[in-house]
Amino acid sequence: MFDLTGKNALVTGSSRGIGRGISLLLAKQGANVAVNSVSNYEKLSQAAEEIRKMGRQSLSLQADVSKKDQVQKMFSDIKNKWGRLDILVNNAGVIDYASFDEITEENWDRVLDINLKGQFLCAQEGVKIMRENKWGRIINIASISSGGVGIGFKNISHYTASKGGVVALTENMAIELARDGINVNAIAPGAIESDMSLAVQKDPKLLEATISQIPKGRMGKPEDIGAACVFLASNEADYITGTVLYVDGGWLAG
Repeated sequence: MFDLTGKNALVTGSSRGIGRGISLLLAKQGANVAVNSVSNYEKLSQAAEEIRKMGRQSLSLQADVSKKDQVQKMFSDIKNKWGRLDILVNNAGVIDYASFDEITEENWDRVLDINLKGQFLCAQEGVKIMRENKWGRIINIASISSGGVGIGFKNISHYTASKGGVVALTENMAIELARDGINVNAIAPGAIESDMSLAVQKDPKLLEATISQIPKGRMGKPEDIGAACVFLASNEADYITGTVLYVDGGWLAG
């Protein structure tokens, strides 16, 4: 089960953290994986090399997902090299902390451009390639902080707005693309050990308070998100589209 042999994947924002964990799990299950980052080419190359050591193909692609021309070139490179794309994981994202009344227009635009517009731009280009084979999996990374049934946190209104948009975008994409054989789902991580959560991990009191909210009694690991991606990317998840999978150690249930 969950065999991805012969599938080609792109994971955005995959030089480290959750994106890197997703990339390695997809490769472990047989997929060729293109990794992407806007910078930090050294870590990006290291991630690609780890994938190649598993016997898979990998591409290292530098691109800012909020810039249409760079996104188009990234997907063109994939098409020219591999001929097809089967799996797209829209993981690239940023977080910025500020109270609601102190969020600047510049910071608002940056967070929304990368976290939401970036997923939109990548999905548009990915769909063009996936439609040729009438098969595809698009997995958008959201958050438990995304409105609706999710939970809110102080000082990240722009981040939460972007992730709420991801959930809405996922649902509508799923409706429109199902007839093309393309499934679109979102994964909403809880507290995960990554660079984005360093402030929590380094503050003993904040870490204790966070873990106290999680029935599993620990923060998640990038591999926990990677395993969810493997499932949603597989043939076994063929009848699942338009859903949000919360990977949060039971936080919302608690």
